[in-house]
Amino acid sequence: MDDASASAYQHAVLLGRFVRAEVASALGVTEQEAGRVEEALTTLRLLRPMPGRPDELVPVSPDAAAADLVGPAEAEIREMQQAVSSVKTQMLGLLPAYFETRRRRNQAEAFDVISDVGVLQSMLDEWGTRCRVELLTSQPGGSRRPGAMETALPLTLDRLHRGVHVRHLYQHTVRSDLATTDYVRAVTAEGADVRTTDELVDRMLIYDREVAFLPEQHVEGRSPGAIVVREPTLVAFLCKVYDHMWAGAAPFTPGEEDATDIADDLKRSIIRLMAQGHKDEMVARRLGMSVRTCRRHIARIMEEMESTSRFQTGVNVALYGLLGADFSPSGAAAGEAAGLGTS
Repeated sequence: MDDASASAYQHAVLLGRFVRAEVASALGVTEQEAGRVEEALTTLRLLRPMPGRPDELVPVSPDAAAADLVGPAEAEIREMQQAVSSVKTQMLGLLPAYFETRRRRNQAEAFDVISDVGVLQSMLDEWGTRCRVELLTSQPGGSRRPGAMETALPLTLDRLHRGVHVRHLYQHTVRSDLATTDYVRAVTAEGADVRTTDELVDRMLIYDREVAFLPEQHVEGRSPGAIVVREPTLVAFLCKVYDHMWAGAAPFTPGEEDATDIADDLKRSIIRLMAQGHKDEMVARRLGMSVRTCRRHIARIMEEMESTSRFQTGVNVALYGLLGADFSPSGAAAGEAAGLGTS
């Protein structure tokens, strides 16, 4: 309603009727404009024909006009609300049977194999929403795939704001990844705990210490799914494994970490894996770094050990005791015994 319509309505209320010519004269507008105002007021139910005199329009109170105008819509809304309430009541009535049946199923089935990636993502979303106490994640490898951290950030912040304690375990190599560092800085500012270690067994997500998601193994020709573990004893064991890895990991707070300690840890891990006979490709994969980066570390180690070959490096490692008491090769070919003599 514009100012002209409001003034015309007030004039009609004052006279008890709406006459187009009188309204045009009173408002100083053309009869064509008065006709437009009449149409607007009629549409808004503020004017209606007088009973017995259909050609004469009389004003109607705003509350009566509003009831006439929105009454059908309100009735439709009430019907929809009743229908929604009925559906909810019927569905919620199935909850006891659902939880009891699921409890029996969980007792009978220690785990499920979810091969469909779409179904798996839906389950992860559901558990992420239901999580109330704690989320534990273990994510091996180096740099995350493009966009992964941007997608994960709002989800993690939402869980933190709901009071969920979030713990992330990464490998040391992510400390040089800009996207991961930005993500860690944002979530630790909101209360998340993040640590890194040299090696991680595999990817793992544990929600509220009730259900664990582990990657599907030995999959060819499709994207791997996950194993969903619900059996309490198995989940408790996985939690102990996670807590053990967590205890040996180094806190990761961007800008505050001790780069020297992390570098020494990586160096020892590379030496240990070389000593076990692993080639450069396997060492790189185990430590979540590229083969080029791995070889650069190996070259630096050989330079520090003042050796010109892997064999000589193995001998020097044994002499310097860099692998600790557990490393005790016998004989002159210490490098070969340690696996460092292999190419």
